Amino acid sequence: MSEESKQSLRGKTIIRTSIIGIVANCFLAAFKLVVGLISGSIAIVLDAVNNLSDALSSVITIIGTTLAGKAPDKKHPYGYGRIEYLSAMVISIIVLYAGVTALVESVKSIFNPETPNYSAVTLIIVAVAVVVKLLLGQFFVNTGKRVSSESLVASGKDAKFDSIISLATLVAAIIFVLSKVSVEAYLAAIIAIVMIKSALEMLRDTISEILGERIDAATSKAVKKTITEIEGVQGAYDLIFSDYGPDRVMASVHIEIPDTFTADKIDEITREIQDRVYNEHNVSIISIGIYSVNTKDENIIEVRNKVSAIVSGFDSVLQMHGFFIDFDRKNIRFDLVIDFVPNKKEIFDNAIKAVSEAYPEYSVIANMDVSYSD
Repeated sequence: MSEESKQSLRGKTIIRTSIIGIVANCFLAAFKLVVGLISGSIAIVLDAVNNLSDALSSVITIIGTTLAGKAPDKKHPYGYGRIEYLSAMVISIIVLYAGVTALVESVKSIFNPETPNYSAVTLIIVAVAVVVKLLLGQFFVNTGKRVSSESLVASGKDAKFDSIISLATLVAAIIFVLSKVSVEAYLAAIIAIVMIKSALEMLRDTISEILGERIDAATSKAVKKTITEIEGVQGAYDLIFSDYGPDRVMASVHIEIPDTFTADKIDEITREIQDRVYNEHNVSIISIGIYSVNTKDENIIEVRNKVSAIVSGFDSVLQMHGFFIDFDRKNIRFDLVIDFVPNKKEIFDNAIKAVSEAYPEYSVIANMDVSYSD
């Protein structure tokens, strides 16, 4: 299946799932609103409003998915996939607004309580709503994970949380029926606070994704493993991922290959890397740098091991790679990966100085890298 077909199928799945959510939430909101007004229950009314916000979230998901599915153009050559992250952020803000509004209304009800009037029908409708929202939420989460849609996952988590809200409302109603003690205003306030907390967490996670997160260690290791399994590749380093939206991950990498390889052999290897990584991990390798590995001198391993021991003696030095000695020009070349510490430049300079002192007859040419992936 082509990339365009995959994206089209993914978009249709998200839109279809969102439409199901809109219909279900509108029905639930209507039923709860009627029940809440008849019974005089603010908790049920707020629950109905929450369902309407969920329906609005699904509308935003559809809009975001449609815009994100636009084909790349001259101005945006990597496509519009990141719009989905923006739609997830908007959903988080809607949930946050609903939570704040619910908290304000709940506090008002605490100081100006109204006695609710529950019936058996009321309790049955609320109980059914609990089950429906739980199933709907799980459906959204499962579908969202399957098609890599943060908006669907966020909506699904919100729906599952809503089922807890409805369950708490049902418990409050039962408590009132059995003891005539009304706790729903307090319960509504607690629910609103939890809603606000949940919205802030969703907003934090979405902003983090927009800023750009480190790829998870499992994916990084799997991609490197695929690359190093190709004949002739002796190492894979500096793997950097760029996320342009769900299923639009691009990456660059450096590979170590013997210094005897010709240009046509290198071309063959790089093309195989691009094909295998995309087919196995759905990651587009757009740039491959080359590190040449000495094969013409037996003493090179000893020198490399000694240099590695020197630089490893410095705290926060995570790795040395791309090691090469040019005997004609009398220089030693390598890259050092330094951890994210405030004094990484100082550590790097001291490590290079130590190598230069150990091999004064050579010029040391080194680059400082950071750990973009595990």
